[in-house]
Amino acid sequence: MELVHSAIEWMLTWAASPYAVLALFIFSFWESSFFPLPPDPLLIAMAVANPAMAPYYALVCTVASVGGAALGYFIGKKGGRPLVYKIFKAKRVEPVEGLYRRYDAWAVGAAAFTPIPYKVFTITAGIAKINFWRFILVSFLGRGARFFLVGMAVYFFGPSIQLAIDEYFELFTLGFLFLLILGFVAAKFVGDYLTRRESGRDTISG
Repeated sequence: MELVHSAIEWMLTWAASPYAVLALFIFSFWESSFFPLPPDPLLIAMAVANPAMAPYYALVCTVASVGGAALGYFIGKKGGRPLVYKIFKAKRVEPVEGLYRRYDAWAVGAAAFTPIPYKVFTITAGIAKINFWRFILVSFLGRGARFFLVGMAVYFFGPSIQLAIDEYFELFTLGFLFLLILGFVAAKFVGDYLTRRESGRDTISG
């Protein structure tokens, strides 16, 4: 715990640096593939210091995180199971594979938006050979929802929202996760409906 606290303190020192945006990009990118800490503390600190730039910072986090997710995907795809088991224990990888078998890329939505280690999902997606572009789309939706939740809260409510975010972040996460899942379920339902409808037309025309 002491090590984690020290790492977060070090991360926050970049908030006042001329290279703060670059640091935010790098931390967000790393976190999606191998870095253990989420970029949220730095995002919050930068947004509180300059609320008008909060949406831009959220966008930086989102783009970088999805880029890191793509790297994690190819690590899993090219390295295969032996490499992944050197990075993560089997007991963490196998349940994620089960989620992919059941929900395909939609399983990424929850991982992208919650404190669940996202890198486990990104690398395992490569092993499971999830459709890459669907994986990227769901990652973009999930990570964007997470980071813009933080960024826009600071943008609209100013520095005073920092305490609320720190104290109730899990509740914010659960609420938006619920809405996000509803959106994913609706999108999947519509997609399945259109696929069945198209298949029906092909059958009739055949």
